Amino acid sequence: MILKLIFCDIASQKQIYKLIFDNYYILFVLFIHLKLINQKQMIQQIKYYNKLEEFLNSPLQSQQVLHINLNGNQIGAMGASYLVSSLAKCINLSNLTLDLCGNQIGAIGASDLGSGLAKCINLSKLALQLGCNQIGAMGASYLVSALAKCINLSNLTLDLCSNQIGDQGESELGSALGKCINLSNLTLQLGSNQIDDKGLQSLCHDLSKCINLSNLTLYLNHNQIGDEGTSDLGSALAKCINLQNLTLNLFGNQIGAIGASILGLGLEKCISLSNLILELGQKAFIYYGL
Repeated sequence: MILKLIFCDIASQKQIYKLIFDNYYILFVLFIHLKLINQKQMIQQIKYYNKLEEFLNSPLQSQQVLHINLNGNQIGAMGASYLVSSLAKCINLSNLTLDLCGNQIGAIGASDLGSGLAKCINLSKLALQLGCNQIGAMGASYLVSALAKCINLSNLTLDLCSNQIGDQGESELGSALGKCINLSNLTLQLGSNQIDDKGLQSLCHDLSKCINLSNLTLYLNHNQIGDEGTSDLGSALAKCINLQNLTLNLFGNQIGAIGASILGLGLEKCISLSNLILELGQKAFIYYGL
């Protein structure tokens, strides 16, 4: 009788194991299937446009993820106005990549762009490529002031290279970023913009308010930044306590050994920092073989 019970128990265990294995396999296959469906849906959600007319005639209210590449199309301020009027109607837009490099949109176009984006209240990820557009300090000011209203932004890439924004534009940029408290990923490309220590100081003051930043890429190459500005930058970064990944390009400025040393002391206080890419490339360092 005892042996019979043991054999029955063993047989039952085998059935249970088989049942578990069969169900696990079914669940695994179902999981893979659902994952593939989700990926396909995400791909279908992303809409790509490289002609302004195509985007203007698209179903705007249903757009969620947009990639618009109008690089070098010379749409000007008027074209930018048409573009942003349509963007403002994309009420469900959460992710936007917009390349308008080399389009001469000017200060007016930049202002209109900011006004349109401010109406995209669900926007959480934004990449703006606006290099070489003659935006100037005034245009940059209008643009970033409007971006400050995008309170749900967590990922921002902003390329303003070669736009002569100067210290005033840099100051306004910092003020706007300080209001984007949900930012966790930030990339700023501000090369060749006639920024000096004063402009960088204003940016740094407000950048330190972005306490949720974990990933920061900052291009300040080919400006007029010296030791004082670099010192302020180091102090600001030290306050970004959650910063994990940092890329910092200061190539072609006027930073000496003192500024570099103070910057290093600031970076040393970034206790969460795990990855650092630092490009100084100053003439003084090159001269001394550093």
